[in-house]
Amino acid sequence: MPLTAASPILGGTYTPTGTNLSFNRLGYGAIQLTGPVAWGPPKDHAAALAIVREAVRCGVNHIDTSDYYGPHIANHIIKEAIHPYPDGLIIVTKVGARRGPDRSWPTALTRQELTSAVHDNLRHLGLEVLDVVNLRLGGQFGPDTNSVEAPLSVLAELKEQGLIRHIGLSNVSPTQIEEGRRMADIICVQNHYNLAHRTDDVLIDNLAIQGIAYVPFFPLGGFRPLTSPILDEVAGSLGATTRQVALAWLLRRSPNILLIAGTSSVEHLHQNFKAAILDLPPEAVERLDGIAATAKPER
Repeated sequence: MPLTAASPILGGTYTPTGTNLSFNRLGYGAIQLTGPVAWGPPKDHAAALAIVREAVRCGVNHIDTSDYYGPHIANHIIKEAIHPYPDGLIIVTKVGARRGPDRSWPTALTRQELTSAVHDNLRHLGLEVLDVVNLRLGGQFGPDTNSVEAPLSVLAELKEQGLIRHIGLSNVSPTQIEEGRRMADIICVQNHYNLAHRTDDVLIDNLAIQGIAYVPFFPLGGFRPLTSPILDEVAGSLGATTRQVALAWLLRRSPNILLIAGTSSVEHLHQNFKAAILDLPPEAVERLDGIAATAKPER
């Protein structure tokens, strides 16, 4: 039987201000439904379908994806696995980049590129309207200082046309978020954050006050996991995996944090769920809070 929306094994729920969206805090990130570094098909197509179905069966109601994963492949797999979609499922996609033939991630922020990307996501997911679209800005390793006005105005127009319900921002600075909020209702921010990468500590707290969800990308360190002796020791002392400890710390960090850890393994999916009920003693939290100085995230 699927878990209930409020099941503690999914970390409880979070509803951004001004929406009727009830996110189970443990979601699923679709990037690993593709080949290595989000390029090409998965090694095992049937296994990719199975993990999407199992995530939903277990109560996941938040899937994070993008048409440039593959490209197109992640969305095709999601559609094949669970379309027509169950009631209450929130699919969040992102636009603002594309894939080059050399597997690069160049920006795609012109009016034509953004409009085309929204229509591509609609078509490949089999939807008439997208629940949430995140506008991805910045570079490969973090935000830039560019204005969000031009690209965000395109998404605002597509929202007025009824193609998008809600808008989020990704890979952005606090200044860009404030600029964006003057133009549109921003319900979520998706930035690089984990035990080792703590640049957004103040931002997370401010967004929580404003009722805006914060969704860490690379919550486990990137395409290869972060490493830290402290993380290893805490996990060993609790009889847990390092993945579970890193995710449990994020869930504890702030109630507006939503997790989209990706995996291509049903076993790891179930392990991720256990992170929500992992008890982190105060001494463990204290050690983990200081991990940024010693952890070595690997991209």
